[in-house]
Amino acid sequence: MPPARPRRHRPSGPVRPDRRLVAALAGLGLLAAACSGSSDDDATADTDGADDGATSETTAAAEAATYPGDEWARTDPAEAGFDPDVLEGLAAEAEAAGSNCFLVTRGGEVVAEWYWNDTDASSAQEVFSTTKSVTSTLVGLAQAEGALDIDDPASEYIPEWQGTESEDVTVRNLISNDSGRSWSFDQDYGTLPGQADRTAYAVGLGQDEPPGTSWAYNNAAIQTLEAVLRTSTGEEVADYAEENLFAPVGMADTEMTTDAAGHAGTFFGMQSTCEDLARFGYLFLRDGAWDGEQVVPADWVDEAVGGPSQEMNAAYGFLWWLNRRGPVLNPVQATTADEAGSLPDGQLVPGAPEDMFFALGLGDQITAVDPGSETVVVRLGGPSAPAGADAFDTADATRVVTEALVEP
Repeated sequence: MPPARPRRHRPSGPVRPDRRLVAALAGLGLLAAACSGSSDDDATADTDGADDGATSETTAAAEAATYPGDEWARTDPAEAGFDPDVLEGLAAEAEAAGSNCFLVTRGGEVVAEWYWNDTDASSAQEVFSTTKSVTSTLVGLAQAEGALDIDDPASEYIPEWQGTESEDVTVRNLISNDSGRSWSFDQDYGTLPGQADRTAYAVGLGQDEPPGTSWAYNNAAIQTLEAVLRTSTGEEVADYAEENLFAPVGMADTEMTTDAAGHAGTFFGMQSTCEDLARFGYLFLRDGAWDGEQVVPADWVDEAVGGPSQEMNAAYGFLWWLNRRGPVLNPVQATTADEAGSLPDGQLVPGAPEDMFFALGLGDQITAVDPGSETVVVRLGGPSAPAGADAFDTADATRVVTEALVEP
């Protein structure tokens, strides 16, 4: 276990939303963002098709890359290939939308950053469903150390499901959101967040559909991963995250919070900062490598964000959102495989690079990663935009690479 790291001071104030509000709204993350998807046939063409040499090329790139130490290196926006005036304009829009921070990195260096509402680089806040992408990563780490296999039935780690209709739900189903576990809007967004033991509540729900035959953005199903991780690794999930993910990449102001039963929230609840989430995004941009250490297996990164995890929602990987073309569902839509086949092709953000991927949360908490330009964009704010203001959503964040980046 690595030694405890000193954590920077976290100022009080608007960066931590009222917990009652969190409970009422938890897990809705990216509703507006996903709804911005379109079926526009003129969207960016497919960028798939990397050959078998891509892995060795990206590994070599990671070894030669710049990585932040305790602090990020900083560079001039123009020297990094951006139009400073366009970035300033985007920042002004982000500020008007009630943002607390807006950060752009390229090639492992901070290009531009802004902080508002009495926040600074160490101001941690609730990032809602961004937590899900971290949970997925923890599953990948547990698989890498042999604690579990994602094709295992989750009932190996959740004995309450043995002998029930959920017995054959796999860990893969849970991280793909095609588990078929019980789902309803009121249950997921009303009842679940207020439970003293969210894991017990989630585990105790029933099965709506056979696994693999339906897709739903299922917060309760994702919360059962807390039991899977705790049982398989023998550690509390918050401790496992700190030791195996946050500490190795220097996410010193990030932590997973727990409910009254002491169980970490795996569908929401993480506290983090713009700089720390930029580290998380950059880790995945670098195929899981960090300054000479393979923190997350490269093949896990490829599975998690390299393409859809199932055929019903092209915009979804392993608890990450993708910009792939195909049927696109938002967090309050559920569908069966048969219904998905009749959906038109769409894209989360038409016109943005198709290999972009996102960790997203309620109120447009955004971590956007563009591998092609080695750019990471992070925007954090309150759970909603101020009254009368336009939201700064995922499509706006991608404008950093589609409009502000002039030297790709």
